[in-house]
Amino acid sequence: MTRALPTAASMYDRVRRVIPAIEWPAFSDDIEAILALKRRRNAVILAHNYQTPEIFHCVADIVGDSLALARKAMTVEADVIVLAGVHFMAETAKLLNPDKTVLIPDLGAGCSLADSITAKDVRLMRERYPGVPVITYVNTSAAVKAESDICCTSGNALAVVKSLGAPRVIMLPDEYLARNIAAQTKVEIIAWRGRCEVHERFSAADIRELREAHPGVTVLAHPECPPEVVAEADFAGSTAAMSDYVRQRKPARVVLMTECSMSDNVAVKHPEIEFVRPCNLCPHMKRITLANIRSALDKNRHVVTIDPRVAERARWAVERMLFV
Repeated sequence: MTRALPTAASMYDRVRRVIPAIEWPAFSDDIEAILALKRRRNAVILAHNYQTPEIFHCVADIVGDSLALARKAMTVEADVIVLAGVHFMAETAKLLNPDKTVLIPDLGAGCSLADSITAKDVRLMRERYPGVPVITYVNTSAAVKAESDICCTSGNALAVVKSLGAPRVIMLPDEYLARNIAAQTKVEIIAWRGRCEVHERFSAADIRELREAHPGVTVLAHPECPPEVVAEADFAGSTAAMSDYVRQRKPARVVLMTECSMSDNVAVKHPEIEFVRPCNLCPHMKRITLANIRSALDKNRHVVTIDPRVAERARWAVERMLFV
């Protein structure tokens, strides 16, 4: 028996709780075209948890946080990968799939953390702290990854630190992630001054106000938030860990201290849970739209390329992370 191919109309059932019916016609044509283009080009779409629901639930084939996308990118059998996320994620997909075409729908989809550090900065840190291993967050360019000993994500940063067996490490570039991990280990962590422009805006006062306005709310925070926010929260973890917490614990009322679309995407599968939404948008993630995903597939743009000399060293750091 032949399985029916998905259509835009059939996709709406997935998102009707977070996308009003009156808005759906604005998305349906692009979704229909993207589904057809994926079949024609043997393409898959990888979407980060911060993508909007019409992308995350309706056209993406693989979804998750940075760690999940990196791991799943290694198993992709398609000819073309479209990365619905920011540029460093597309570079990571290319590192792990050097023989495939990797597309980023908008070249302007950057990251404040990636912009906060250069390869030269890493070399200078090595000179200042000779012999100290360098852990580089995945939220960095391939050139920066190439200067590191190993990469990490917010989901495996502590495990990566422990895996090195060193009394002292350099963790770049997220200052708050480094400080939050340092609180969980006796390893001395030397941090950089990079910050996520979304997560640094949350404050401990925000959490106290939310608890007063919404009694009994469970607060989940991303480890890119300031340490005082993590201390006030009920739980801190990567976007995947937050999603797992909601699925397993099923709090009656919850707030996710992270990018806006995360709550919408988790809420789709949990109609019984009330999601309180303090909204901090990532302007870079929001540059990815159905329209430019469609254009990327239709016009083969924008192709991600990495200097082979950089790619070899950066790939080693990423692959080493994946086996921790």
